[in-house]
Formats: sequence, structure tokens, C-alpha cells
Amino acid sequence: MSVHKEVKRVTTHVLSEMKLRGEKISMLTAYDYSMARLVDEAGIDVILVGDSASNVMAGNETTLPITLDQMIYHGKSVVKAVNRALVVVDLPFGTYQGDSKEALISSIRIMKETHADAVKMEGGKEVIQSVERILSAGIPVMGHLGLMPQSIHKYGTYTVRAKQDAEAEKLIEDARLLEEAGCFAIVLEKIPAALGERVAKELKIPVIGIGAGGGVDGQVLVIHDMLGITQEFSPRFLRRYHNLATEIKGAVGNYIQDVKSQDFPNDKEQY
Repeated sequence: MSVHKEVKRVTTHVLSEMKLRGEKISMLTAYDYSMARLVDEAGIDVILVGDSASNVMAGNETTLPITLDQMIYHGKSVVKAVNRALVVVDLPFGTYQGDSKEALISSIRIMKETHADAVKMEGGKEVIQSVERILSAGIPVMGHLGLMPQSIHKYGTYTVRAKQDAEAEKLIEDARLLEEAGCFAIVLEKIPAALGERVAKELKIPVIGIGAGGGVDGQVLVIHDMLGITQEFSPRFLRRYHNLATEIKGAVGNYIQDVKSQDFPNDKEQY
């Protein structure tokens, strides 16, 4: 029987067991109570309260504007809905880079105020002191390498990362550093599939990909993208499992028509 079906609650230890058994890890984002409840009931392993809320919930062009208070608000909403999945909350831009003390304070706030299971942060060697300090307080940390959206102004593009040997070698070195520091898992975003597979084979901890090929230990997507609520974003790694934008607009259109024609409410829909 699979680990996925055996456990009543997913923990960091369960994810390690899944990797050991070769069982792939499923992960999706969620930012609110109602969506998180559905995703959890469907049986997802990990829910990421991503700083992508900055884009899909607040309409910002990048993940940079979202604040720690806003991430805590989204995190609280999600945790209330979840019974089984491991809930990870992103540390937003400016709450951990360059200051390990601030990183620890930010992480403690997330854990105390949201009741989430772990935090996630972008970067390797540059943030290793922050990673170590957070871990020293007993807070589980998920790493994030490859394309790092919080550094988008440094890259100037959302193109595939680590195609050149030097960047690929740095990514492998950073992944090893994060594992040695004590991270329980790492997300790899938008890198060549062969590199993703190599990192997953070299590390003992689970490696979860988003545009990192099929040779990693699990996959993550943004819920609004995979359900087809967002339409303007179509990278190669995205598979749309639904076209909710069309369905929602159709339902709203029908409602408008029924209100205008006085078909709604009918006799059975009034007191």
C-alpha cells in the first residue's frame, strides 16, 4: 500500500518515506479557506501558501509586493481548512534576505500565527545563515532553487535557469548546502529536466519540481493556473486540468440573464 493512502496526516517524515519508496509527492498552492478545503479533501500531499498570492490574489505583476502580514492572513485561512496535507507558507521578499535574525522572527510569526507546518524560502549559499537560524528554532524549512521569482529584477527574465554549466554547478552546490543545513525538501523551478533528475538522485531529501522535468520526487503547480482560472500565463510546464475561467464567466452570464429577465428568483426561491 502507498504511503499516500496509509497516513492520516502528512508530515516532513512522511515525505521522506515517500521518496524512499519512490512514491511521487503531489503539491499545489492554495490561499483561502474554501479552495484549501477542496484541495485537501481531494488528497493532495502538500499545500503551499505561495507568495504567488501576490499575482493571483492581489493582481501584482511580481511576488515582491506581498507583505508578511498578508502571507500570515492567507496562511491562517488555509490551515483552518486542512486536515491531512502538510501546509508550507512562503517567507515573502524582504523578510529573510541579508538578516538571519529577521528571518527567524518572520518564521516564528508565521508558525505561531498561522499554525502552519513549515516555511519556504528562496536561495542557496546567500541565505544559508537564515536557513540555519530558522532550523535552530525547530522550524522546518523547504528550500527553493532555479528560477527564484523574488529575484526577478536581478534576472530580468522568467526564462529557464541553469542551462549553462556554471549556473548548473552552483545550483547543485546550493542544493547540497540546503540539505546539509537540514532542509526537509527543495523546490526546483524552471530548470532543464536532466539537471532536476540529477539533483533528485544526489539528494536524500525530496526534490519537488515546477518545470524541472519528471525525474524529480514530486510536482507543484499554482492552483489558479492548473484549473484554468488564469488564462494569460502559459509556460511549457503548465498542464491545465480545467478551464474554469470559461465556466465561471458562463455561470455569471446565466445569472445576469436570469436577474434581468426576472427568472431569478422564482416562486420556490422566495420566502
